[in-house]
Amino acid sequence: MTSTPTGAPNLGARPDEVRRHNRTVLLRRLHIEGPCTRASLAAELGLNRSTIKALVDGLAESGVVEERVPRQRSGAGRPSLLVLPQAHAAVVLAVDIRVEQVSIALVGLGGEILGRNSWNLRVRTREPAEVATHVVDSALLLAADLGVRMVAAGISVPGVVRRSDGFVHEAPNLHWTDVPLGDRLGSVFDMPIMVGNDAELGALAEHLRGSARGSSDAVYVTADVGVGGGVISDGSALRGTAGYLGELGHMVVNPAGRSCYCGSRGCWETEVGERALCRVLGLREGAPRGSVVAELRALAADPAQVRSRLGEFADWLEVGLVNVVNVLGPELVVLGDLFTALPASLIAEVAESVRERSLVSRAVGGTRIVTSTLGADVTLLGAAELAFESVLGAV
Repeated sequence: MTSTPTGAPNLGARPDEVRRHNRTVLLRRLHIEGPCTRASLAAELGLNRSTIKALVDGLAESGVVEERVPRQRSGAGRPSLLVLPQAHAAVVLAVDIRVEQVSIALVGLGGEILGRNSWNLRVRTREPAEVATHVVDSALLLAADLGVRMVAAGISVPGVVRRSDGFVHEAPNLHWTDVPLGDRLGSVFDMPIMVGNDAELGALAEHLRGSARGSSDAVYVTADVGVGGGVISDGSALRGTAGYLGELGHMVVNPAGRSCYCGSRGCWETEVGERALCRVLGLREGAPRGSVVAELRALAADPAQVRSRLGEFADWLEVGLVNVVNVLGPELVVLGDLFTALPASLIAEVAESVRERSLVSRAVGGTRIVTSTLGADVTLLGAAELAFESVLGAV
């Protein structure tokens, strides 16, 4: 009897359902982990070799994968062929909508970015209708230039998003309220449209392709104009009611602090967001992102000044992270976006303090705190993976 990997259909499933499930699992393995031999696929997925042969042969005939002799050979005898996903077999549109910029990319099976485009946003061009129109026009032009067909889209938005239909309840820093973004784009594109919160998609990207790869419990915390978070729990993205989750920036840490646009006072993002960094660095509010990053990097070269200028900022960062670790109990916290520009010495100091002050961290032997390795593409890659969730089973 054919064995099936974890998460397989129940014992009463029909053979075609089992084959479809096994095919999807194998494709996902190749998409996330990259090229692999048939023998390794059989061992990793718990399938016998005849099943793997049938699956790979079928995918190869369809042009979804190909087998190739590895470039680097070791040992004598005939080398094992590598099974490689073919990028053009399934191409998705990834869109990253930020406060000041929109980026799009066409991403192929295996995670390869085939082409990209971006443009800056101004007050007028930040209107939902303008953004949606520009996304459609740019995506169609890019797809035509590359000669590919898009099969799904993933959209990242810095706000509260209803995952079922891509309804943006609120994206305060964009000044969007009740925007049916999923329906608006779906009326133009004849393909599945998935919309998610930017921090949640950042967590997805880090879990699959970044610093949290291999970690089953992780929190991604990002600082842009606002502060947000995404949670990976037991290997899966944690999603709240209707998909609303991760507004860590609106966790109150200083009741006597500054007013927040959300209507509360002393939210975490008022103490550690972009505006807070501008204050402690002596930059005007709304200074260009490049100026903030340049100032932080210059400061990192002078360790004696790091604590004196960023001490209060570090204290608030620590307070929030202690709360995050105590409530969610992750083995890993990944800091993204502007946090990646903070001096390494400051990150190390904050991490040590969080380990000492957090009851949960002490209990599990220390929660690690690291910075993202995916750079500015983190949410774009997360949007692509969101789109691939609806694609791999249909390739």
